[in-house]
Parts: sequence; structure tokens; C-alpha cells
Amino acid sequence: MAIISCGSTRVTSLGVQPQFTLRSSITNKLSTSLPCRITSLASQSSTFFSEKSLNALFSSVSYINPCQKRGARLVVRADKDYYSVLGVSKNASKADIKSSYRKLARTNHPDVNKEPGAEQKFKDISNAYEVLSDDEKRSVYDRYGEAGLKGSSMGGGDYTNPFDIFDSLFDNLNTGGRGSRNRATEGEDQLHNLVLNFKDAIFGIEKEIEITRLESCNTCKGSGAKPETRSSKCSTCGGQGQVITSARTPLGVFQQVMTCPNCNGAGEISTPCSTCRGEGRVKKSKRISLKVPAGVDSGSRLRVRSEGNAGRRGGPPGDLFVMIEVLSDSVLKRDDTNILYTCKLSYIDAILGTTMKVPTVDGIVDLKIPCGTQPGTTLVMAKKGVPFLNKSNRRGDQLVKVQVEIPKRLSGEEKKLIEELSELNKAKATASRR
Repeated sequence: MAIISCGSTRVTSLGVQPQFTLRSSITNKLSTSLPCRITSLASQSSTFFSEKSLNALFSSVSYINPCQKRGARLVVRADKDYYSVLGVSKNASKADIKSSYRKLARTNHPDVNKEPGAEQKFKDISNAYEVLSDDEKRSVYDRYGEAGLKGSSMGGGDYTNPFDIFDSLFDNLNTGGRGSRNRATEGEDQLHNLVLNFKDAIFGIEKEIEITRLESCNTCKGSGAKPETRSSKCSTCGGQGQVITSARTPLGVFQQVMTCPNCNGAGEISTPCSTCRGEGRVKKSKRISLKVPAGVDSGSRLRVRSEGNAGRRGGPPGDLFVMIEVLSDSVLKRDDTNILYTCKLSYIDAILGTTMKVPTVDGIVDLKIPCGTQPGTTLVMAKKGVPFLNKSNRRGDQLVKVQVEIPKRLSGEEKKLIEELSELNKAKATASRR
């Protein structure tokens, strides 16, 4: 941004609005010298510089720099420099401009360059070439910049479709570009939900599922056109598959690229196939054998390649993604690759120890409870858990949490025996203190 000081003169009173901007070259001159009589160049009610005022402004620029005093400041924003966009000098010939454009357009064409912002850069390059390749537009631009083009009567700011400019110079360039909207495209992916019971998810299973997908139409072979008919170029978009609309706003001209509503982006108009109604694809059901690996869990996603929707115009099909949902078990719980189980144990068995039968995913297994087991103790049953996904030779563990049950009621004989045990325990404690 350039800051211009001009004594006590308030340059902002000129009524310069956002839609008027100055090129960097003009800004440099203004920053060197700007006569204080600039207030006479525009009327009090005007919001734009007239061509006469612009001529007066630029012819009055002096290099003596008479405005040395401190005062009001004018902030000037520079438009894009079309010469810099094309990478040429201001005295470049038409041949140099054309050569530079061809090189940059090839590199930044959206169908070649997939980087973010490539399409906008391609449009900027095309807009710059459109102006600099036209002698009249170039002359106005050199004198007044982009603002001069927008304010002129030659339609400056309403730029030609950048892809039309590109096609006019690259008739034989095969980029699979905007002029080939009817090219083959990959089909969409399909999603299918599969519910498994607890043990099937742990050990894996082979299941047959039925899906509904789009398959290529046998009548038109996926082209969407009625057999033995010819397609013609769309007159709305000129075969590009896209149309560009321009809207003039106080901030400048905004362009929007949209799919052609006449050909739906195909770039061609043809008699639709009666079977698929021009879609090139029809809905069909198919049964697929699916192998579910051991160790899947709720949220697992299986991918079956090339079982999604068929591609358009002979393109490759998409993939089928199967989302797994696992039903819970009433006894065993799952924690990743471990199985959790809670067993109830009498206080007698906790004291004396015992062997009890415990359910696992492999069936009923004997578990040895050591004597003196405390309430809340967790016992590990190694390799009785869930197989690791895609590593079925490795398994998690089953974790058994011991819950000791204390009876609320005792028989007379049981109570008598507990009291005797209590007396023995007290005598033992007293002897240990001596």
C-alpha cells in the first residue's frame, strides 16, 4: 500500500470509492509527487474520476516532489498487475505475451494442476492475456489500470470464458479438459450395514449379503444415448459443460462457474436411452459373499473393491463399504481384545479356595480360585479373549473379577461355628502380641 502526504489537503474528499483503484505503477508516481491542487479534479458530488479528470491528474504529476509537509494521508490499493501475472515486461510484444500465456496456461490448467487455487490462477492468467492481447484494451489498461477497463464502454470486467481462450490456442491439446465433459468418471461408493452376533464378530464368519446398486445399462452400454443416434454439442455451454456468469458489484466483477443446466455438464445433447432415461445406469440387486475377519467390533468398516455403483460412460465402479454392528452378550462383555466376566464367590470358597466353571467365548472352562482371594480381585485367563484383527494367531485375555458374597442370614449351627472361628482368631491375635 502507498501512503501519500499532501500538506493539509484532504484528498479523501475527492469521493474515491472502493470500486476505483490505482495500479502500483501509478501509485509509485503519486508517492513521488502529487500536486495539492488535486481537489479540483473532481466535483463534490462525484464518486468516480472522469476520463478528463484522470488525464488532468496524470498529466499534472511532477517529479519535483513539492508536497513535503505533513498532513492528510491517502491509502491507495493496487490492482493486479497483468504484466506481472504473465511474467512479461510492459514493453513486451504480442508474440512474447502469447508465448508466456501458452506456457502458464498449460501448467495451471485445472485438469492438469490439482493444487488448491490452480483454477483461480488459470482465470487470472486468461484475463490478463485477454486484455494485453487486445491493442485497444491494453492501451486503456496502460493509462488507467483495471479501473479504466471497468469504467470504459468496451465491456471491461466482463471477461471471456477462460477455457474458451485456452481452447482457441490449444485445439489439439489432450488434457481431458473442460471440452470433454462426457469423459468416463468413477462410480460412487456404496454403504451397507451388517449386524453380527457376539461370537461371530470375535471368530469371524462368511455371510451372504444383498445390495442394491447402479449398474451399467446394457441397452446403451452406459453412454446414456439411444442406440444408433448421434449426439451434438450443447449450444448453451459450447461443449464446455460449464457456464460462467458475471455480476457487477461495488467491489468489482464477480464470476461464478456453474454446471450447464442444459446438458447437465456433459457438453453434449443426445436422444436419451429409453431403458435408463439417459442416465447410463440402472438399479439392480446383487447377492455378495462377504468374509468377515475375526476380531471385528461395532464401528469396524470392511471394504469390498469394485462392488459399488458403476462408473459413468464406462468409468470404473466404486467400492462397497460394510459397516459392522455387533450385538451385546448377556454374560460376557468386551473391552477391545479382552473379555470381561464377573463371578460370584462364597466367603467360604474365597477363604479356602476352590475350582469353578467359568463361561468363555471358547465354552465352559475350569478356573482355579486361590485360597484367601480378596473381594474385587481380578484373575487373568490368558489367551481367552478376542483375536487381534488381521492377526488371528494372537488373542487378548479374559479378565475375571471376583465378587465375594457375604450371607445376610446364618443358621444357628453356622453362627456357632463362625463365633468359634472368631474366638480362635482373637486368641491368635493375643498370642502374636506377646
